[in-house]
Amino acid sequence: MQTRPFTYLFYIQYLGLRYSGWQKQIGVRTIQGTLEKSFRYVLGHDDFNILGASRTDAGVSCNRGAFEIFLKQKITVEDIILQVNLNTPADIRILDGHQVYSNFNIIQDVVFKEYHYHFAFGEKFHPFAAANLGYFGGNPDVEVMRKGAKLFEGRHNFQNFCSIDKVTDDYFREITETKIVQYPQAGTGFIPDNAYTFKVKGKGFLHYQIRKMMTALIELGLGNLSLAEIEEALHTPDNLKIPLHAPANGLVLERVEFKNRD
Repeated sequence: MQTRPFTYLFYIQYLGLRYSGWQKQIGVRTIQGTLEKSFRYVLGHDDFNILGASRTDAGVSCNRGAFEIFLKQKITVEDIILQVNLNTPADIRILDGHQVYSNFNIIQDVVFKEYHYHFAFGEKFHPFAAANLGYFGGNPDVEVMRKGAKLFEGRHNFQNFCSIDKVTDDYFREITETKIVQYPQAGTGFIPDNAYTFKVKGKGFLHYQIRKMMTALIELGLGNLSLAEIEEALHTPDNLKIPLHAPANGLVLERVEFKNRD
């Protein structure tokens, strides 16, 4: 018999700048830790468990991520959202939520995750734009970068485009869609004209994978890498390690979609 038989799925937004990632850690501010503190206050107890759909890294933001909470008693979702939002910082917001069946699995039932990396280059932009906009010097060729982005589509070995941290020895991942488009707010407010978004969609990603893919595309646009080198790196492990990863502040977990368990 389950000790916490009531499970609820919530969708969440947050600005990651002030946080050391999603996962709760001792002595540092995290999204999960902040959420748990708010739920303890609102529920009046700590007899619950929170599990996230994606463990974003320090500084990474989220537009529509998800987490589930396991409870012993039923709750009124609308009331909980209102109260938790009143008791979390302004850079975290729960969007909506609902109860899910016991066979729902927030990890295994993911259909896809979509990440956006927002970036600009050339003359350095106003610091107020830096919350979700990575900066790169130089003037890369965006059309060449678009061609490079398409090379990542499909199932490939991404060992050359991730952090080797012994969490897994399976470096194959499938990317269903990539594109580079102009940033929606380019040329307005503090956002420069030459601002773009690298969109990536897939079921799961390796540690630092998208940020290293972004670095490779910038290097490609600057002429320091070729299309052939990127393509070869996807088929030949240990052939082209990307030494650096793009800044965290440009990366956003845009959305997570799940299988319908109704």
